[in-house]
Amino acid sequence: MSSLKPDHRPFASGLPLAGIRVVELSHMVMGPTCGMVLGDLGAEVIKVEPPKGDNTRRLLGAGAGFFRTFNRNKKSVALDLGNASGLEALLKLIETADVFVENFKPGRMKELGLDYEALSKRNPALVYVSHKGFLSGPYDKRLALDEVVQMMAGLAYMTGPVGRPLRAGSSVNDIMGGMFGAIGVLAALYERNTTGSGKEVQSALFENCVLLSAQHMQQYVVTGQPAAPMPERINAWAVYDVFELADGHQMFIAATGDAQWKALCNIIDRQDLLGDDRLQSNNDRVHAREWIIPTLAETLRTLNPSKLATAFESNNVPFANITRPEELFDDPHLKASGGLAKLQLDDGSETEMPLLPLSIDGARLQPRLPIASIGQHTREVLESLGYTSQQISDISRIGPLKTQDNAVDAR
Repeated sequence: MSSLKPDHRPFASGLPLAGIRVVELSHMVMGPTCGMVLGDLGAEVIKVEPPKGDNTRRLLGAGAGFFRTFNRNKKSVALDLGNASGLEALLKLIETADVFVENFKPGRMKELGLDYEALSKRNPALVYVSHKGFLSGPYDKRLALDEVVQMMAGLAYMTGPVGRPLRAGSSVNDIMGGMFGAIGVLAALYERNTTGSGKEVQSALFENCVLLSAQHMQQYVVTGQPAAPMPERINAWAVYDVFELADGHQMFIAATGDAQWKALCNIIDRQDLLGDDRLQSNNDRVHAREWIIPTLAETLRTLNPSKLATAFESNNVPFANITRPEELFDDPHLKASGGLAKLQLDDGSETEMPLLPLSIDGARLQPRLPIASIGQHTREVLESLGYTSQQISDISRIGPLKTQDNAVDAR
């Protein structure tokens, strides 16, 4: 197993997690996100799938993009954990690992002998990260989904109008839960340099979503008033809204301070508002929103979106065109800055994929491995563990089809 010592990992000589081996036993979004982050940072990530493959590969509709989005930079090993030989191969693999990633439902890993207590006896330096619905407490036996915790933790209430709770338009808790799992792994690996021992790390959807709602919890403490859902909130700024421009184009426009307010009024030729005694401070303008927003909307409805965007950018007025996800493939900033990279898929085709939103020494973390086909690296990995060709064939042989335990929703 490798060591993660600060003086042995200069970025110029390679990626920061080069030499770290991760064994990932997870599916859907949260666990795979953790593995993807570690893989992008340079770790060797070995994803263990059932012989038929991770069921996430076959999702339709809103889940159709999950597998390719969260499983780059990973090898695939196919093992039937319902067979003793498959489970023994996984245990041998974990003995060589620095990190083990799982997102099984509560109690399932202990049933398989894959809980932290059992694995740490085999590999005391192992960092073991679990992705759950809930951390320890009265809810910890419940199964959870991103949408479940959004309803429980106030996010859906804050997103929709009163009486119509609405989940956020992405798997925000799954993705952030995987990120917090990866953060815990990095901390445990760093501490391991001193202690030589691994740690058990847990990340959970509910607690993640509570963190997202923390600002609204504290708003209540500060003001004594419950936070209103975002569509009906009391704005802290006078102009912070979506407006319709010429040809029905929609644009979000903000003016959070006096300089932005002055620039906005000059750009849209509404100097009359600048001289209005009722609008001299942001708080004055907040109190006047009931009539400011309609009069601004009336003016903006006649203006050209492209010319307005150019003027806003030149004068530091915050703005954003309302963009659909599929339009991001053509976003000029992403294309020019290298925010999208070509990723080869398991069928040999390519797609552009957003990279992690960070750079190290000015460089973005790139795809190094294509999306693996099911079991593509089984022989390579098992041979490295000392298995013979015949043993690998026996382990890889698919017997009568059974429910694949490691394809069941783990949360």
